[in-house]
Amino acid sequence: MILITGASGKTGRAVLGALARRGAETRVLVRRQEQADELLQKGAVESVIGDMTNAESFLQAMKDVRAVYHICPNMHPQEREIGRLALKAARAEKVEHFVYHSVLHPHTEKMPHHWQKMRVEEMIFETGLSYTILQPAPYMQNILAFQEEIMEKGSYTVPYPPGTRLSLVDLADVGEAVASVLLDPGHEGAIYELVGTKAMTQAETVAIIGKTLKREVVAAETDLKTWRRRAIETGLEGYALETLVKMFEYYAMYGLWGNSTTLQRLLGREPRSLADFVLTEFI
Repeated sequence: MILITGASGKTGRAVLGALARRGAETRVLVRRQEQADELLQKGAVESVIGDMTNAESFLQAMKDVRAVYHICPNMHPQEREIGRLALKAARAEKVEHFVYHSVLHPHTEKMPHHWQKMRVEEMIFETGLSYTILQPAPYMQNILAFQEEIMEKGSYTVPYPPGTRLSLVDLADVGEAVASVLLDPGHEGAIYELVGTKAMTQAETVAIIGKTLKREVVAAETDLKTWRRRAIETGLEGYALETLVKMFEYYAMYGLWGNSTTLQRLLGREPRSLADFVLTEFI
């Protein structure tokens, strides 16, 4: 049995799907019954309703599991404490393989959610558990939030400059790589960067999108004050809001990019290209 924590998010769903396609028995840890019911329909074998800030939830979820894929809710202010509880439960239940969903370049203190993941990675090393750490780049799926703007206005407006260089990865490739790490031997003690594309400026990114869609698309920048005001209007607040602002500031200064060789080896093929993603998701 394999446990996926945080299974109701888009990452958890991708991992569940990849494991189900390989015939793995999977348990999911979610917060609400309706989430559990949906994931049981999508391939999960068992579900546990719980709260990741509660030690008993982890102990219940990890009972009699062989491996864990731990996904903390995105930009959670208590990620370190949640990680500590997950690792404590994994040791108590004698989990054989603990796999952690981290982030590309966690050792960047200027981005708080990256830095919290680095602290969890440090705790992993100190547990004595057999582990693998996966560090994915930003998802191609994030572009879908701008699909309407791209299709109706021919623009892609983000809170960092068009010259910002980012690598991307398709979430489906991440799910497949996770399944390989959990089900195939030889990944214990490894740290893998999951990167699908070379470093691309936002102008280069929209050029690929435009060429694939056969229309002109222009990269544009919105200032952070405007982005922040609109985000607050949608209900975003607190730690998540401030963390996103700091992330965008970091992107503007330094970008975030890596190398796709590791993911290619895990998949046994080239990672999905941005053009293929757009063809599948936009058309």
